[in-house]
Amino acid sequence: MKKKNILWLYLFLFATLVDMAFILEHKIELRFFSKPLILVGLIGYFHQITRPISSTLLAKSVLGALIFSLLGDILLLWDELFIYGIGAFFLAQACYIIGFKVAQKPTESILNVNFIKTFFFNLPIYFLAAFVFYMINPNLGALKIPVIVYIIVIVSMLTMARERYGRCNPASFWQVFIGASLFFISDGIIALNKFYQPIPDASVMIMGTYAIAQLMIVMGVRSYIIQPAVK
Repeated sequence: MKKKNILWLYLFLFATLVDMAFILEHKIELRFFSKPLILVGLIGYFHQITRPISSTLLAKSVLGALIFSLLGDILLLWDELFIYGIGAFFLAQACYIIGFKVAQKPTESILNVNFIKTFFFNLPIYFLAAFVFYMINPNLGALKIPVIVYIIVIVSMLTMARERYGRCNPASFWQVFIGASLFFISDGIIALNKFYQPIPDASVMIMGTYAIAQLMIVMGVRSYIIQPAVK
């Protein structure tokens, strides 16, 4: 791994730790500087490692997901811009869905897909998403439709990550799937904390799972670029 690439990861790690420290010290105003740098580090790293394939749909979609995530991170620093933050992360999840679809061995024919088996494999994800929605539904108010739409897209992102099983190398699958699962968990904590009841140390849990999620997804895509074939 080239030294320049490592420096971007150091920025990601440093920004994550500093942001967590600001949360613990309740220095929320300083997070306007630390929080955006988390994704800036990952964007810089991903851009460097994908320069040889920068024109491909895989590189463009994942880079787009990271950029929209950065925009969402900035917007969510203001409570009154929450709806716009949801919009930015909706676009990020849509980009990840495209990226995950590209970063796998294509299905030979849709006729070969066992939709019943796929449904039951994804059932735990559907159940968890439905449970969170059930808990927060009474307090959503005017945000109900945007939240429902976002739940659909993040569930689709996670199921797409799961459906890569056996269609890419194991390292890439597990890194992306764990990352997507942590992203799902992070958003679930946000929803419960905001619309159900306050959760002690919610911000630490949200940022911890979110930062690891984004890193794992990037590393999973990197693993696929290095070794696209299934062994």
